[in-house]
Parts: sequence; C-alpha cells; structure tokens
Amino acid sequence: MPPPGACLNIMEARHKQKGYGSISNPEKFFNQDFKNLKQYCLTKGVRYIDDMFPPDAKSVGQGILMPSDLAQVKWLRPAQIAPDAEFVVDGVSRFDFGQGVLGNCWFLASIGALTFQNHIFNQVVPLDQKIKENYCGIFHFRFWRFGRWVDVVIDDKLPTINGRLIFVHSTDPNEFWPALLEKAYAKVCGSYTDMTSGTPSEAMMDFTGGVHMCVQLSDASSDVWGLICRAGKSNTLMGCGTPQGETSTNTVLPNGLVQGHAYTVTGVKELISQGKVVKLIRLWNPWGKGEWEGDWSDWSPMWNTVSSQDRQKCLSVADDGEFWMAFEDFCKFYTDLDICGLKPDFIDGKSSAQWKTSVYEGRWVAGTTAGGCINNRDTFWTNPQYRIKVVGENSETNGEKNILVSLMQKPDKRNRRLVQNLHIGFSVYLYKTQSGKFPAMFFNTHLPVARSDKYMNAREVIEFLMLKPGEYLIVPSTFKPNETASFILTIHSREETWFSLDACRSMVALMDVSCYNTCDTGKSRLRNFVVCLFELLKSNNCRSLYVSKPECFSVDITSITHLKNQTKICPFVSDDMLSLMALRYGASSGHMALECFINLMIRLDCMKTENKSHWMYVSMYT
Repeated sequence: MPPPGACLNIMEARHKQKGYGSISNPEKFFNQDFKNLKQYCLTKGVRYIDDMFPPDAKSVGQGILMPSDLAQVKWLRPAQIAPDAEFVVDGVSRFDFGQGVLGNCWFLASIGALTFQNHIFNQVVPLDQKIKENYCGIFHFRFWRFGRWVDVVIDDKLPTINGRLIFVHSTDPNEFWPALLEKAYAKVCGSYTDMTSGTPSEAMMDFTGGVHMCVQLSDASSDVWGLICRAGKSNTLMGCGTPQGETSTNTVLPNGLVQGHAYTVTGVKELISQGKVVKLIRLWNPWGKGEWEGDWSDWSPMWNTVSSQDRQKCLSVADDGEFWMAFEDFCKFYTDLDICGLKPDFIDGKSSAQWKTSVYEGRWVAGTTAGGCINNRDTFWTNPQYRIKVVGENSETNGEKNILVSLMQKPDKRNRRLVQNLHIGFSVYLYKTQSGKFPAMFFNTHLPVARSDKYMNAREVIEFLMLKPGEYLIVPSTFKPNETASFILTIHSREETWFSLDACRSMVALMDVSCYNTCDTGKSRLRNFVVCLFELLKSNNCRSLYVSKPECFSVDITSITHLKNQTKICPFVSDDMLSLMALRYGASSGHMALECFINLMIRLDCMKTENKSHWMYVSMYT
C-alpha cells in the first residue's frame, strides 16, 4: 500500500501535466464551474446565489463593523444600487475606485498597479462579463494561489448600508468591477475581515503568479533607481508602504502622507530643473484622495523650474490621490518597495539574458522532514534538499547576481487572518560529488556559501544571489524544528541567449556578400532586417553567437502564419507553405524558438529568387 498522500500526489502531478491549474485552464475554486452554473441559472431563469460565500454576516466577518452597523447591512445586486449599472464604464483606471471602511489598502494599491497592465488585468478580470446581457447575477475572477491559478465564482450581491457600498466604491456610481473583484478576493481570503492588513506584494503575486522582489529603501543600493526605471518599462506591478506609527490607525502626517499605508507606484521620470537632473517618482493613494504636500507636489513651486513642456506633460492638479515626489524623499519617507513581474527581466538591463525558472513543492513534517535551522545540528539534515547546477554561461565573473531564490509557505487554514506564518529561510551549500540525501556529517563540515538574510515569519522569503559555476544544494527550513507546513521553492537562474552552431553558420554565410555578388541578387528588405539583427546581437555579446545553447527567446507561430498580412517580404509563399513552415520550424507549444525563426527568415530570403542556380547555391550554402 502506498504511503498516505501518495495517491493524491500522483493525481496532482497528472493534473499538472495536462495544464490543470494554469492560467488557460485554472482550477475551479470550491469545485464551482462558472459556465455550468451560469448556464443552469439562465435555463431556469433564476439569479445566482453563492452558497459557498453567502450574502450574510459570516462573509463580512467579525470586528470590521459595529454590531449595530452589521445589523443594517443589506446585500444588493448592482442594478438595485444603480439603475444604469455596468461592469466596466469607459475602460479601467486606477481612478475608478476608492477605499471603503475595510483596511485593505494593500489590496487596492495592487489593483491600482494592475490597471496599468492590460494583459495581466484581463487575465484576472475577464472583461466579457456583462450586467445586462445574458445576466443571471454570476461573475468570476482568476487569481494565482500558491502555484496554481484558480477560477473564483461569486454572486453579485454586495454589502450596503442605506443603499451605499460599505467597502470599495467606484467614482462612477454605475461601475461595479472594483466591488466585484474585491468580493471575489474576499471569498478566497475567507471573508471581508480576512482582507484586513497586508502588503502589496501578496496581492500582486496573486495577480501575476510571477517574480517578486522587495527592496528595503533604508539600505537601498545605488541601482534602485535603475531597477525602478527598468520595472516601469516592463510588465510589472509596483507598490510601496510607509512606516507604521505608534498606533495601528492610519494617521495623516503634516506632509500629507499616511502612516502604515500602502501606495501604488504609477510612474518615474527624470526632468531638468535649474540645470540639474531631478529624479521623480509618481505615487497613488488608494483612498482616492490625500496627497504629498512637499516638493514636487501638485502646488509645489518646483514645477516652475522645469520646462513648460515637462510641466504640461507631468503635472495634473487634482485631488485624486496621485502625486509626484523627489526620489530622495521617497526613500526617506517610505520603508519598502515591492516589484512584481511576470518574468525576472526587470532585474537587470542585459538584453542578452534569459531567465530559467524551476519550481518545487515540498512539505516540512514534524518528526520526519522538519529539522529546523542549522542551529539544530542533529536534525537539520532531515529537511527537504534540492540540487541545482550553475553552469559557466550563467555565472557572472564580475560579481553580478545571477540566481533569485523564493521560498513561499502555503497556509493550512481557510481564513487568512487565522494563518500563523512560521519563521522560514534557506541555506545554500556548494558540493562536488555526493549522491543520495546529504547526511548530518556534511553540514557539520561545510559552511553555507549563501543563505536568506534572516528567518522571517512572512509568506515569502526572497534572496538574490551570486553563485559561481558548480553544483549546489538548497535546504529550505523553518527556524524551529518539528513545525509542519507546506512550501513552494522557486529558483530563477539567469542565462545568456545562445544560438546553435548551425544557426550561427547560416547567419555568417548570409553575411558573405561574395555569394550574393556572384549571383547578382541585390539586397532585400528582409536581408537588411536580418543584417541589423545580426549586428545588434553581435554588439551585445559576440561570443554568444558561437556557442550552442538551448532555450532561446520564442516567437508566436501565429506571427508566421499571418506573415502575408503583416509584411510584404514573402508574397510568393502560399498559405499552405506558411503552414508547413510553422510545422517544420515550430514547436508543439505553439511557439517558435528565435533560432528557428531566424533560420526560417534566412531561407525565405534566399529562396525568393527565380534564378535556379542562385537558389541551389544559397540554399546549400546557408
């Protein structure tokens, strides 16, 4: 008989192989199927009521409202609140909503950042939902939850008092996507009360399932500004927070900032002021009002020191919660900056770098695999152990960091407020030859080459490391032994972009002008494109063109099959031929590696002549 949980693990692995839990095929939260439930309600002519998150006091939760106020709560559908109710009115924006009585500024600040990234927003909030067409009071949203995407179904009954929304409210009373999104996340957390207090990184991770970095602004390096600028140009979400005051209340300081409050980073800019470069950062308060009143605020005289063009482009005088401030003041008055992206591309500015991601799910079990930190010499070795290999190509000789390690613990409680995060961390060891599980003797005779900064009782612990070529062992652990919990270990390793030797030969052959002069072909638009691409790659990292390496950038195959509509470089190629090209050079994933794409483009260019001898000559050569 298999050990306990083995069958569940096998079933889980099979689901993953079939893509279950991905953004394209999310798990059904509480096994509720949105399409089936909606079809049932439409067929029966009834309005949907969610029995898994019912419109009652339990879903509101305790402690957020006074008993007298809780007794006045009425759950109303959008059309009962606003006769002209719509899901979305004139697009989505951070200015669409403001915070209610719930202390979930961390969540709303993340939504503010989410509105800047349409692709990510559309993944979380399906915009094909309507309040009037095919309406039956059911909606759904998608969130990433500890390694899996889940589809969350809700009804559209919202808590109100005297006909007004209690929690997040829209600036346009007819728009309801913010309130419905908040309700879906409240369902995931357990109740509205369970959304009280948090950090923007938590919601940003649940919106992206991506890569998170946290920068402590008090000891920020000189590259923080560059990091923010790169993140601003990528598909990232950024949030930050002010330090907590003496009490848990959100006190408004004389400078206009709110203590213990989350903000959204909405922009960065460098301007010339009085002959000097000034670094500015734009922030947004999820209250929808209340702004910074120092230098570079809406009414600051500093705006008179920049050009009228910059002033007109950047400055918007309105009490909408958004404001500019100097980067120096930002680092002074804010404690931390959270950046979350789909990929780690924002970490460095190297265009020749790709990132490879490995994800492992594990569990600490008291008495067997929960050995605690290295202070517990006799039991530390019993913790789960993971091997990674850092090859020469992705190790930087100039001291740049090349490995990003994330350790996230998974909760075992339904309600978010009941979750007690353990103190977690990890250690990294270099080894040469070792098979099987590393024994206690190994850890008694070897020191870690890297480790998490400290053990933290946080949902996620992240560390950016520089590891030289070699084989490494990563040991995640709780601080104390015999503490049971599940976790996700994610390792992002930086790699250079490489081409196979055959692809490099083809590109070098294409540069051989003697071939084309002999055949008297002239230069095509495509060849100019490939020449430019070749020169660009060569300038970035010439050596990388002559080393074989898999896992390059990829190109969507649809860009090949639609080539005739997008360009004029191959009007002589039929649709059938384009399909064959996609089949020959593409992968089953629906994408084409950059190497294959360039090979295809080279051959297209070489084959478009009607000169038979030239055709044979260049096809054999390139």
